Amino acid sequence: MRALVCHEITEDLSGVDIREVETPVPGAGEVLIKIEATSINFPDILLCQGKYQLKLTPPFTPGMDISGTIAALGENVEGFEIGDAVCGGARFGGFAEYAVVKAEGLQHKPDTLSFEQAAAYSAAYLTAYVALVRRGRLQAGETLLVHGASGGVGMAAVDVGKLLGATVIATGGSDEKLAKVKSYGADHVINTSNGFRETVKDLTDGRGADVIYDPVGGDVFDESVRCIAFDGRLLVIGFTSGRIASVATNMPLIKGFSVVGVRAGEYGRQFPDRGRENVAQIWAWARDGKTRP
Repeated sequence: MRALVCHEITEDLSGVDIREVETPVPGAGEVLIKIEATSINFPDILLCQGKYQLKLTPPFTPGMDISGTIAALGENVEGFEIGDAVCGGARFGGFAEYAVVKAEGLQHKPDTLSFEQAAAYSAAYLTAYVALVRRGRLQAGETLLVHGASGGVGMAAVDVGKLLGATVIATGGSDEKLAKVKSYGADHVINTSNGFRETVKDLTDGRGADVIYDPVGGDVFDESVRCIAFDGRLLVIGFTSGRIASVATNMPLIKGFSVVGVRAGEYGRQFPDRGRENVAQIWAWARDGKTRP
């Protein structure tokens, strides 16, 4: 089969190319999936640069979120049959014609989602759910500020934020992309090319945002500190800007806000029961047509 293989860890991704490799064989508790779609997530890039929390030794195939049909079953797999349309998360392996995935990480693909939508769902919506519900304690009527809102995890946060009853302010660097986010449900959009602090304060009558969802980091994090409400929660999702920011501890003390780290997958590994609840909820929303990946 053909697969995108990282054969060397490199900063510029020159160690990644398409190669012919052996089709994997599912073991106990695993299934072989004929891939229909795989979404690209920022960790896929970080894995190939050696910058992700999970360190893989080349050669390996990246690709976390997949959808497709079951081509073969390993031993002791229950609840799935050959030919079932499925989707879900793996930590790697998705950028290939076939992938072996643990059955426990799969869902039957909801009829409400295309293969492409289903492949774009798991990581983005699990991140948004864990961030906003478990870590951010977002309440109906609060103001949510979503940075990088035109990216996958950003659009998921806009979607989940509205579903939870928040007023959503979305930021980004492109008017064209922000128009899409506005049509997607954001109450307000801000082009960050000229900053966002004063606009956020104006939109919140000077209070600031109750919850800030930040996958960007760097300067965006720095400015977020200046427009967060008292008792606010500043959620650290990632650092797509390339710079890991820091905050002087007098700022959260004086302004009474929390800086909260979010690792959706690790949250589920640390708290398995809650992890299963998280996954069940986001897929229930998908089956009911309440989310729009």
